Amino acid sequence: MYSIIVVPPPTPEDERNRNQFRLAPGERLTFGRSTHGVDVTIPHEGVSRRAGEITAQGAFWILSNLSREQTYVVENPEGAGEHMKVGPGRLDAPVPFEFSRIVLPAAGDLLPIEVWAPRHDYLHSEAGPDGATTAPAFSVDRTKRYFAVLAALCEPRLRGEPHASLPTVDQVVDRLRPNWPAASRTSVQWNIDYLAVKLRLKPGPDEADTGPRLNGKKESLVSLALRFDLVREDDLVVLAASPSGRVAR
Repeated sequence: MYSIIVVPPPTPEDERNRNQFRLAPGERLTFGRSTHGVDVTIPHEGVSRRAGEITAQGAFWILSNLSREQTYVVENPEGAGEHMKVGPGRLDAPVPFEFSRIVLPAAGDLLPIEVWAPRHDYLHSEAGPDGATTAPAFSVDRTKRYFAVLAALCEPRLRGEPHASLPTVDQVVDRLRPNWPAASRTSVQWNIDYLAVKLRLKPGPDEADTGPRLNGKKESLVSLALRFDLVREDDLVVLAASPSGRVAR
């Protein structure tokens, strides 16, 4: 079974019907400006003759940057700005994103190579070792008001604006009022403070060392939530008005 699908940049002659290359685990695909010795020719003067190599590795893939000067950026289009850099000459950089876009800087242009990794491998085990179950890293209840507050904070970046400013407390109040008519600045701020403690960004009030004041609390919460998928785009449904107009406490 093929492991990844590579979609090279469109050519001027064929903007719509872009070729696709399917690679099985262990197979490689080289790309560059040259018409000889590479699998995919990218006819742009700003692309190295032998620019890079993509190798399928089961459920993920690796990228080698064969350019001597250019840094390539691999973006996660679904990851709220998540990206990685692969410097000149770097070999076998593992890319963990399911949907990726390699961005090649080419003499003023940015050329995209899309790479999809649809294969998912999972552990299938009917029985595990004896003993206590592992405690979850983060425990959140998606029916509670604090989760709706967290979703409202994350919403702009989950909607495809990875560098968007976070909403103010007043904007969060307005966003939550359809489901939570009694929402106020005080109640929203209380939930933000509660989240900071619950997600271990700040020690609880019952602990001896409450730690320094947490600056940038909203930014820290959103960064943590998006990094560990505590809030996904599907979770924004909690912000939609419900028939009862209520969210659990």
